Amino acid sequence: MAVFQKPGGGGFQKPGGGGFNRPGGGGFNRNRFAPRKEAEHRINHHIRVPQVRLVGDNVTVGIYPVQEALKMAQEQQLDLVEISPQADPPVCKIIDYNKFLYDKKKKEKEMKAKSKVSEVKEIRFTPNTDDHDFDFKAKHAENFLKEGNKVKAYVQFKGRAIQFQDRGQLLLLKFAERLAEVGILENMPKLEGRRMLALFAPKGKKKS
Repeated sequence: MAVFQKPGGGGFQKPGGGGFNRPGGGGFNRNRFAPRKEAEHRINHHIRVPQVRLVGDNVTVGIYPVQEALKMAQEQQLDLVEISPQADPPVCKIIDYNKFLYDKKKKEKEMKAKSKVSEVKEIRFTPNTDDHDFDFKAKHAENFLKEGNKVKAYVQFKGRAIQFQDRGQLLLLKFAERLAEVGILENMPKLEGRRMLALFAPKGKKKS
């Protein structure tokens, strides 16, 4: 009587073959059946239409049979790239596809950097802010402005401190003088509720 034998073969053999052999092939080839990322554009022999419209500097613009367009691309050691698949016939260019993608990503990165939305950073004072704290906060504000952000500085009045509005105004004007090299005071200090506010923009940018 085979006491130690499990159904399906030896005691140490797992169903489906050796212990390290996973279904679908070798145990270590995990990406074998991973879906392939679809190309951003159809290129070369993936363009399956009877004819295409060629545009660009290195061709005579016009409509060509796709096989002829492919041959032209091969002669130039470049790629036939479909840039407007919805057109009739689809519009293609003969270009270096890898360079085209590199330039496209570089341009998108530059546009993203230029379109960075500036933030408004807040700097809080009290009517009794001392010189050490003032200098510390002024350095932070300078960095914010250099990074292209706006700075909202305000003096917070609590309780009876509201009677020292002139002290708060002088503090904010002193702050504006300190930031003059990197920032522009967009409005004179004004009281809103129990806060006296002043807004600074990076120097060189127009007031919004």
